[in-house]
Amino acid sequence: MAEAEPRQLMVHRAAVLGSPITHSLSPVLHRAAYAAMGLDDWSYDAFECDEARLAGFLAGLDRDWAGLSLTMPLKRTALGLVDTVSDLAVAVGGANTIVLRDGRRHGDNTDVYGIVTALTEAGLGAPGSAVVMGGGATAASALAALSQLGLKEAVLAVRDPARAGEAAGVGERFGLDVRVMTLDRVADALPADLVVSTLPGRAADEFAEPVAASGSALFDVVYAPWPTALAAAVEQAGGLAVGGFPMLLHQAVRQVAMMTGRDDVPVEAMRAAGHAELARRATP
Repeated sequence: MAEAEPRQLMVHRAAVLGSPITHSLSPVLHRAAYAAMGLDDWSYDAFECDEARLAGFLAGLDRDWAGLSLTMPLKRTALGLVDTVSDLAVAVGGANTIVLRDGRRHGDNTDVYGIVTALTEAGLGAPGSAVVMGGGATAASALAALSQLGLKEAVLAVRDPARAGEAAGVGERFGLDVRVMTLDRVADALPADLVVSTLPGRAADEFAEPVAASGSALFDVVYAPWPTALAAAVEQAGGLAVGGFPMLLHQAVRQVAMMTGRDDVPVEAMRAAGHAELARRATP
């Protein structure tokens, strides 16, 4: 009697792609979820990948792959490389998630969910007025999220109004009345219930004084180092400042659910792992 062939262990692979990718927190968050969910046959990695290489990377994936997280600069490019795409991703103009199933690629956007959940969790889920600083992809997602929270109009403050059309168009597609102004006049739009800074690094430092003085709550998408000068000024003035980590956490929670097909995603285990990693990175 012939011996039965040993059963092969089914492997499920996922990863985050982007450029640069070295400091991504996504592997920490997703691996923490897999560990808490008992998904011992799941792995999550990070790969340096720019727009020119994305199509080739996708073409080389086999059926072990369950999904991809996408960061800059891949979100828009991904829209043209998937078989199906959610209405939300199309409206926002970018997919930060690709779910791979049955040989097909489905593009989606969890950034908007991440922002909505982060703001709601912080008690900022119903702003009556808002100023969004910056005009890139994250600003577009922020405008979409604010619309979902019931906002009717918003100010979009950018350095160059000629480059604000895409983000403003996203807001308008979601029913917002968007007024574009230059960043150097942002004080004229204050106070607001909420200021959202999507500016990178220390680019928002120069606006710390007017934002803090206005008494506006702040959502700053930067998560490290934290607090930013802008957030520190708001907190020192007695205001509420929310960093980018809760957004990153909750968009990852939604990605884990999409890729695994499970809804018992361990938010607090992922939160703890993320905080621990940020603390480790901040230690000299």
